[in-house]
Amino acid sequence: MAIANPLDCRSWYVTDELLAYHDCEWGRPLHDDQRLFEMICLEGASVGLSWRTILHKRPAYRRVFHDFDIDSCAAMPDEELEAALANPGIVRARAKVYAVRGNAQAAQAIQREFGSLDAYLWSFTDGQQVVGAWHSMDQIPTQTDLSRTVSADLKRRGMRFVGPVITYSFLQAVGIVNDHLLSCDCRNACMKS
Repeated sequence: MAIANPLDCRSWYVTDELLAYHDCEWGRPLHDDQRLFEMICLEGASVGLSWRTILHKRPAYRRVFHDFDIDSCAAMPDEELEAALANPGIVRARAKVYAVRGNAQAAQAIQREFGSLDAYLWSFTDGQQVVGAWHSMDQIPTQTDLSRTVSADLKRRGMRFVGPVITYSFLQAVGIVNDHLLSCDCRNACMKS
């Protein structure tokens, strides 16, 4: 498959799997705590790797981590996490595997304080979507003041693998930030209503 025009909003996909992710998921506002938690964990797992790798491993991640049910992940014993480290279907980095449990415990505390992970995450933008006005992919930042603020707060609450660059990628993925290019067919479909 030929690589798309580098100014094209879809230039980062090289497989049908990535195309489907771009067209059907990326940038669409999420409000379900379980799916938001899944994306925090998967984005964290992607540190140092390609998103294509993580997306390919997502079905295995869902099986290993109880479909990212927050309470189930928070209660995973060491033995279960150690067994996960033997599963070739996921990224077998000890710190990343154990971070799922720790992040779930942090998410539980956030839910107790804010009512939901959704309410907490969207509170950083007062419930409003941040919409980029980009003409080309090279204009899109890798981190912003928003991602630095959210990252710092997530870390303060005990979450791991949530640096400002990964956090920006997460904010884009879950639609808090809509960075589809002005020319992208998906841009309007991803607008928060």
